[in-house]
Amino acid sequence: MIKLIRGGVYYTEGALLKENVAFMVESKKQAAIKGTLTYKVLKAHNKGDDKRLRLKFDALASHDITYVGIIQTAKASGLKEFPVPYTLTNCHNSLCAVGGTVNADDHAFGLSAAKKYGGNFVPPALAVIHQYMREAQAKCGAMILGSDSHTRYGALGTMAVGEGGPELVKQLLNGTYDINRPEVIAVYLKGKPKKGVGPHDVALALVAATFRKGFLKNKVLEFIGPGIKNLSVDFRCGIDVMTTETTCLSSIWETDEAVREFYSAHGRECDFEYMHPDEPAYYDGAVVIDLSRVEPMIALPFHPSNAYTIKEFLSDAEGILAVAEEHGNSLLKNGQFRLRDKFKDGKLRVTQGVIAGCAGGSYENIAEAAEILRGKNCGADGFLLGVYPQSQPVFKCLADNGYVSSLMSAGAIVKPAFCGPCFGAGDTPANNGLSVRHTTRNFENREGSKPAEGQLSAVALMDARSVAATAANGGVLTPATEFEYVKKIKKYYFDKSIYDNAVYRGAGKPDGSTQLAYGPNIADWPEQHALPVNLLIKAVSVLTDKVTTTDELIPSGETSSYRSNPERLANFALSRKDPEYVGRAKQVKEDEEFRRANGTLPESVLADVGITIKNDTGYGSFIAAKKPGDGSAREQAASCQRVLGGAANIAEEYATKRYRSNLINWGILPFVCRKFDFSVGDYIYIENIRELLKSGAEVFPAKHVCGGKVKNIMLETGGLTEEERKIILSGCLINFNRK
Repeated sequence: MIKLIRGGVYYTEGALLKENVAFMVESKKQAAIKGTLTYKVLKAHNKGDDKRLRLKFDALASHDITYVGIIQTAKASGLKEFPVPYTLTNCHNSLCAVGGTVNADDHAFGLSAAKKYGGNFVPPALAVIHQYMREAQAKCGAMILGSDSHTRYGALGTMAVGEGGPELVKQLLNGTYDINRPEVIAVYLKGKPKKGVGPHDVALALVAATFRKGFLKNKVLEFIGPGIKNLSVDFRCGIDVMTTETTCLSSIWETDEAVREFYSAHGRECDFEYMHPDEPAYYDGAVVIDLSRVEPMIALPFHPSNAYTIKEFLSDAEGILAVAEEHGNSLLKNGQFRLRDKFKDGKLRVTQGVIAGCAGGSYENIAEAAEILRGKNCGADGFLLGVYPQSQPVFKCLADNGYVSSLMSAGAIVKPAFCGPCFGAGDTPANNGLSVRHTTRNFENREGSKPAEGQLSAVALMDARSVAATAANGGVLTPATEFEYVKKIKKYYFDKSIYDNAVYRGAGKPDGSTQLAYGPNIADWPEQHALPVNLLIKAVSVLTDKVTTTDELIPSGETSSYRSNPERLANFALSRKDPEYVGRAKQVKEDEEFRRANGTLPESVLADVGITIKNDTGYGSFIAAKKPGDGSAREQAASCQRVLGGAANIAEEYATKRYRSNLINWGILPFVCRKFDFSVGDYIYIENIRELLKSGAEVFPAKHVCGGKVKNIMLETGGLTEEERKIILSGCLINFNRK
């Protein structure tokens, strides 16, 4: 089904050829490196040299969990107007009931910001962020930066990157996105998917084959090959958006007549161009996917990479569920999480199905699901199916073509565009419930449960077709390939009047006289201090899981109602993973405030440290985690730590570039330590850290105090750009920009 090729490959005459077979001379290899779509797009946007890229994006996008903080940060740094089209969507908290007026207040702020600085504003429930950007902003050969990790429009010829908010701030202030030139991996598609197989099946198979190997981490995926012509644009977008879960940097696809028709249908054929790599084109590796061999997949809790074919899963369901159950109980710590009880007599019964968001809510996914359910029903016995079309234009076409009626008649609940099922702001199953969803993620407690309060439910990811087949079977897990239905669906059309009559389009038309609309929960960022001469840090949380997600660092769901109030939101940091973290961090912050007021740390701290520390020593907290930062791009995973006095992270490695960048942009030192051996309450003391960082050092000698014993250790930051060093020295990006 999927084959990984390590080492260089050439693409020529529609086929892949390994580098050690091609025998290309060096000059031809260098030319072939420049023949990829990736190279061409990056070159067109690069303001730096060929190795160290300084990229300027064509457009930006944010949703209502992130845009208030981004605009507040940029405003504090001197923002006058948006230099490129910036689209503010309202798809993440539009249906949240928690927090009173805070959601609507943020939306009012967003509209006022779009008017003041010259941006676009998409009202609540009109479209999820990525579908709107596909329909209205993507362009062949363009680059888009979004403050959401699933910012992926490669199937439309747009290279898109999901990053933390501070990277968008840099673009708003006419800065650049700085990275080393990424490696490029060919994703070679061949064959044609069988009936009942959808984009999520292909995507989950890709994630399962690559994630744990780190094969695609921080690389660009370039989709090529004869199989592309056998996929609709909706199908391609459904695969593309899930490439985020491989931890790749971005993606780009060859474009063809089907993509031209997409742009034409949306009234934007002028934004289309045919895009193909040169022959030969050189890639740093390859993934070969035989679409004809892909089977319906299921990704078991608690990660999209925990994926099996449904047939494979059912053959060993008790054993596979036992592992997931054990994982769940390690989170719950009360031994009461159950999954195996859902499997009886060779059948798995689930309690809920959801088809939603940027991955699941497409026209074709929902229309085909409706055909599977035509004349059937969802069982009326403990199983519920929720369907969220990803935009109002998609919703209208589904309704006009009769698919909404079919779904409703079958017992499905059809709702407006919303991202909540992807991150726990809606449709949380009952305790111990198991939901099957065509959404992007199924991390622990991302579905909205609260393990710290003794509750946990779980999500398994599947394609919309198999979700519908399961619904038609009353909640009994069923692959769509084993279900008889009519695959042919009616043609999609786009009604542009919906956006013409609802979206505020102010890009390039700033009105500086507009006053920003501030609700009572919208607060400025608290002051952050520059890096001190010497630094003492205390471990306030130690996480020993193999991977720590951003959802664990700052939970999503109802906590996001306070996203525009940094200090209030910070109280939720690690609340589901380490409930004592906030109290420990606040104590360190109070002790640092005492030092600033009195010139010395409290005697209780000095006695606890037990070693002599120099004057001019600042005090902060740190989190130690083996591999933090997988998942969401939300900057709050870092900013909440900083608001609570966080000064550093110490890790074996960082799961994603975007999380490491978030740390840096908030003035948090991204340390790596090869010998991970820390406990809560440990101290790390680093002399002359300011001068070392300023001089370009990447290795920092430190003293590790643990249980009264002192040992010398080495902490590393890895490569930092000159600007990144200055940001950390200044204390955060806001301070750096003010200077």
